[in-house]
Amino acid sequence: MPVHHPSDSFEARLTDALHRTGGSFDTDRPALVTAGAVRGRRLAHRRRAAFVGGAAGVALAGVGGALLVPWGGGRPGAPDSVGGASPSARSSTPAAAVTGQELIDTLKGLLPEGKVTDTQARGTETGQGYVSAVFDDGRGKAALSVGLDRVEPGSEQAGQWGTCPDKALVPQDGCERRVLSDGSVLVILKGYEYPDRRVDTKRWSADLVTPAGQHVSVNEWNAAAEKDAAVSRPFPPLDADRLERLAAAAAWRRAVDTIPRTPAAPTAGADGQDAVSGARVLATLVALLPENVKVVSRHGEGDYAYVVVDDGKGRSFVQVNAQRNMGDEAGDLFAGAEKLADGTLVAEHQGPGDKGVEGGVMWTVDSLRPDGFRIVVSAFNAGTQHEAPTRAKPALTMKQLRAVALGDRWLVLS
Repeated sequence: MPVHHPSDSFEARLTDALHRTGGSFDTDRPALVTAGAVRGRRLAHRRRAAFVGGAAGVALAGVGGALLVPWGGGRPGAPDSVGGASPSARSSTPAAAVTGQELIDTLKGLLPEGKVTDTQARGTETGQGYVSAVFDDGRGKAALSVGLDRVEPGSEQAGQWGTCPDKALVPQDGCERRVLSDGSVLVILKGYEYPDRRVDTKRWSADLVTPAGQHVSVNEWNAAAEKDAAVSRPFPPLDADRLERLAAAAAWRRAVDTIPRTPAAPTAGADGQDAVSGARVLATLVALLPENVKVVSRHGEGDYAYVVVDDGKGRSFVQVNAQRNMGDEAGDLFAGAEKLADGTLVAEHQGPGDKGVEGGVMWTVDSLRPDGFRIVVSAFNAGTQHEAPTRAKPALTMKQLRAVALGDRWLVLS
């Protein structure tokens, strides 16, 4: 299975398209305007990013036995409990980084009986750990990977990893959030590699975040590769309990402890000027909706919000993204756009919805005010972005979407 860098993830590409690329308004405009859903899709697509970086080594004393770790993590015969604090966490001096081969050995020792082939790994010296393999328990080959990194305890990122994604945004067969005895949060998601389900490749994942900020991400598929491989079995090999045991193994936490620490980057919105409250974005969106639609469901997070509305002719998904300080991107995102008397730039687009959704329609109005405040509003002809259409057109007309994007109510957030 190929090793992917986090920047190759859908979320990263979408965010990059939103903030750095663009060209003319007609150049792949759906990809740019769909970036309004970055915040809402973040939970799903972070799980899609394979980790590239370093990994910590481990010598195994047999499957199910004590782990003898060469980076200061325990001693022969010492218990390797899930909840115990790792040695590096108790020490002010980080242990030496571990190798990719050691991570491979760790993974092999933690998997149930079966054949492990096509292993790849990177060590923790680069700031993240990653190991992947193809596993066959006799019921068919399955790709499997484990990623290791750090998150700031109590941060928004940690909270997102520890939250099940919204079903309206992420196709899934189920998601479960478990709190372990040591306070670690584990999210087990049974989803799909392709949101449009054009191929029935299942992706099941387990993301563990500890109170200390150690993050372990396990992904498995019911095919021998993440993409471009035939489905080889009905389901991935590890059920929810086995995913928990693999993700919660203390060996991974000790490996994370060897990842070099970097100074925390300033968070957007620390001064209250960059971030926009999801609750306020949602409230503003609802207030600007036309009177002929009924709000069936709603959600707001960060600078993103969505509602599902019904005008009596079927459900329609409507989303908005509110971003400050986007003035520098005007040349990329609004080339050739309409300019209003007050200097606001407005671009409109009518086209297909998400790739693979036959008959899907997405209508968008993108606006940028002179102070750099950007409002992107999109409506779909279905109750979610990834489901088959429930109606011919979105519930909101282009004129109504324009009224939402240019509504004066946004001024209090700009």
